[in-house]
Amino acid sequence: MQSSPPALRVIGREHHPISRKNISAAALKVLYRLNEAGYSAFLVGGAVRDLLLGRQPKDYDVATDATPEQVQQVFRNCRLIGRRFRLAHVVFGRDIIEVATFRSNDDDGSGDREIDNGRLVRDNVYGSIEEDAVRRDFTANALYYTVRDFSVHDYVGGYEDVQARVLRLIGDPAARYREDPVRILRAMRLAAKLDFNIEPASAAPIAALAPLLSEASNARLFDESLKMFMTGHGARVFELLLQYGVLEHFLPDTAAALAQDHSGLCRDLVLTALRGGDARVNADRSVTPAFLFAALLWPAYAHELQVLLAAGHDMAVAERRAADRVTLRQLERIAIPRRFSQPMHEIWWMQSRFGQRQRKRVFRLLNHPRFRAAFDFLELRASVVPQLQAESQWWAWAQAQTPEQLADGLVGKSAASDARTGKRAQASDALTDTPADQEAPKRRPRRRRSRAKTQE
Repeated sequence: MQSSPPALRVIGREHHPISRKNISAAALKVLYRLNEAGYSAFLVGGAVRDLLLGRQPKDYDVATDATPEQVQQVFRNCRLIGRRFRLAHVVFGRDIIEVATFRSNDDDGSGDREIDNGRLVRDNVYGSIEEDAVRRDFTANALYYTVRDFSVHDYVGGYEDVQARVLRLIGDPAARYREDPVRILRAMRLAAKLDFNIEPASAAPIAALAPLLSEASNARLFDESLKMFMTGHGARVFELLLQYGVLEHFLPDTAAALAQDHSGLCRDLVLTALRGGDARVNADRSVTPAFLFAALLWPAYAHELQVLLAAGHDMAVAERRAADRVTLRQLERIAIPRRFSQPMHEIWWMQSRFGQRQRKRVFRLLNHPRFRAAFDFLELRASVVPQLQAESQWWAWAQAQTPEQLADGLVGKSAASDARTGKRAQASDALTDTPADQEAPKRRPRRRRSRAKTQE
């Protein structure tokens, strides 16, 4: 960390574009009331950065010299949260303004600051605004806006970095990544979100320190994964994870499968899924984590499925074992809740059912609760693998028919079903990068149980 911060630079109102009309009314109330109570209070972090970039912030954070208990005395609608990092939440209906006391970099011996193997695990030692600025992660997030004279205070050169669209860590990058390895993922996410370039010195240690992600909480990594892939810039984040050698430590099975996929189809599928998700988010449409992880882990699942089929396992058994193995290994890094992993499995398993054309199975599949998500996934695969387009079109046609029309259209389709099943197998081979001339694995013969007659 820097031993002494740069000299304070004050950017006057006439030199920056931030206007109070673009700031949350709840955040302004907190700033004004803390000032009226005799405390210093600043809008800080991503909100100031976004306002300088002409973006509308989603969250507003306030930094102050008041302690959490003092903030609670000013606001009756306040609750205190956190042990590792004590905060005050001021609640205005659905709006929550997070208020943090200026933190210090020094340990006062009180036990309120703990560092374990270079990682900050507890930080409740209060300090000055200058100390608070240098302990933040990126310079772009260390800008302070005050309503006293509507100026922006910059202690670390963040104003210039925002103007230059540069993401720069404060202090020694290697030490900051060791202090909190999730900062590596934050760097990827912010660079993608803001269209910033990661400053060379801040980028240099990333590949060497990415293995530290294995020591981060898998629950925290799940939360971070949603921020990375479900906020409208997931495709760019994925490209940066690949570029900086982080993917193999975040989604290890997917990274291994992509390395073996010489056709590039699996990579194209993941990026196509993420671009589609980004488009939905930017159009204010919903995206489900189950579909997201189904796409992110599909290369790993498809590879594991191919291995099990080559070993002679029945398709149904191979599908379940492949899904379980991939999910269990990924849970070591990302704590995917079962409410998302189970639908993800069903989306995968239903892909092999789309080649069936028997009347009963077609109607059963159409009535499955996960049919729509599974069909969307089939369309995703068909956008990458041309051999699947006819199958996708047939199911699109089937959904447009009345039950009577569909039933009539399925009469005498067994031969066509066999032909389509063959095409599906070829498409699956293409997606999992299996040579077309490789012999398909033979299924093990079923053993019939014989009932032994009991003798009295």
